[in-house]
Amino acid sequence: MTQELDPRLVSIMKAVKGRKAENIAVLDVRELTTYTDYFILANARSTRQAAAVGEYIKVELKKEGITPLAVDGLSEGSWVLLDYGDVIVHVFYEETRDYYDLDGLWADAVVIDHEGIE
Repeated sequence: MTQELDPRLVSIMKAVKGRKAENIAVLDVRELTTYTDYFILANARSTRQAAAVGEYIKVELKKEGITPLAVDGLSEGSWVLLDYGDVIVHVFYEETRDYYDLDGLWADAVVIDHEGIE
């Protein structure tokens, strides 16, 4: 059974993939928390790339009229967070993602297949 994805989630996913983010995971956390519906987790090979990915996401989505409620970490680049309300994007420098292990913390979340989204 193919799950129909929210068009806004698809737009955000396209922006995440637009700057060569790696190891992308889309977690459906609707059954686990009330403050958001989805987490998107992605890696960058350096803090500079993490900041560039975060900035690219912000700029590309603004073109579609989608603006974040909050952005944090762009200047440091080890963990960039973009809060779009129902979708929260985390772009990590690889070692930071391993350290905080959000994948493990939210292991009960449903993983969304995003391979067909380009």
